[in-house]
Amino acid sequence: MVDEDLLAKELDEALLARREIAPLARTHGDFDLPAAYRIQERGIAMRLARGERIVGYKMGLTSAAKRAQMSLGLPIYGVLTDAMRVEASLRVGDGVHPKIEPEIAFVTKRELSGHISQSDAFAALQGVAPALEVLDSRFTGFKYFSLPDVVADNCSSWRFVLGPLREPRDTGGLSMRMRVDGGTAQEADSSAISGHPLESLVQLVQLLPHPLPAGSIVLAGAATVAEALRPGMEISLEVEGLGRVEVRAV
Repeated sequence: MVDEDLLAKELDEALLARREIAPLARTHGDFDLPAAYRIQERGIAMRLARGERIVGYKMGLTSAAKRAQMSLGLPIYGVLTDAMRVEASLRVGDGVHPKIEPEIAFVTKRELSGHISQSDAFAALQGVAPALEVLDSRFTGFKYFSLPDVVADNCSSWRFVLGPLREPRDTGGLSMRMRVDGGTAQEADSSAISGHPLESLVQLVQLLPHPLPAGSIVLAGAATVAEALRPGMEISLEVEGLGRVEVRAV
C-alpha cells in the first residue's frame, strides 16, 4: 500500500520546481484509481493552502475507443484552479514540457449531481466557449506512465484559456480548427469529444464524489491530439458558431 501523502507531496514538489520525476508506480509500486484520486485530492489541498481556489474540472480519456482499450467504463477528471487560467499569453518556461489541445468549455449556472441526462446538463448551462487546454505532465518525457499515475498528477492539468462565453447552444457536430502561427495544425468535429461534448459534462457529474457547483468551468476533453508548445508560437482555435480563442507562448 502506497503512502498517498508522500506521493502527493512528491508531485507537488515537482510542480513547484518545474522538474521531471519518474512515474510514481515505477518508484513506489502499483496503486489503483481510487488511491490515485485520493492523491490528486491531497495535491489540490496543497494548492488551496497556497491560496488557489477551485474553479472547475477537466475531462480526460473522452474517447470511448481509448477507454475500451484501457478497460475503463468512464473518462477520468482533473481539477482546475484559478491559477491555471491564462489570458493572452503563457510562459512555456513555467512548465516542464507543455502541450496544447483544442476543446469546448461549459460554464454551469446551477448545481448538478447524480445521474443526469444531456437535456438536464444543457438546462444547467450558463454558457459555452471555445477553449485551449495546456497539458503538462510531471513525469519524465511525458510518456510511459500508468493511468493511476495520470490521475494522481491531476490528469496532466496545467493551464487553460477560455474564449468568449456564448449563450448555450448545441455543441454537437461543430467544426474545430486549431492554428499554429497561422497554419492549420489540427482539425476535428466536436463530436470527437465523447460523441457529443455535452456527454462529458454528464459523465463528470456521475464521476464526482460531490455535486458539481454552480459556476463551474468544465473542459469537455480534447478534440484532437495535442501540439508541443515552444516560445514564440501563436495558437488560435476557431469553433463553428462559438467563435475564436487565442494565446501566445512566450
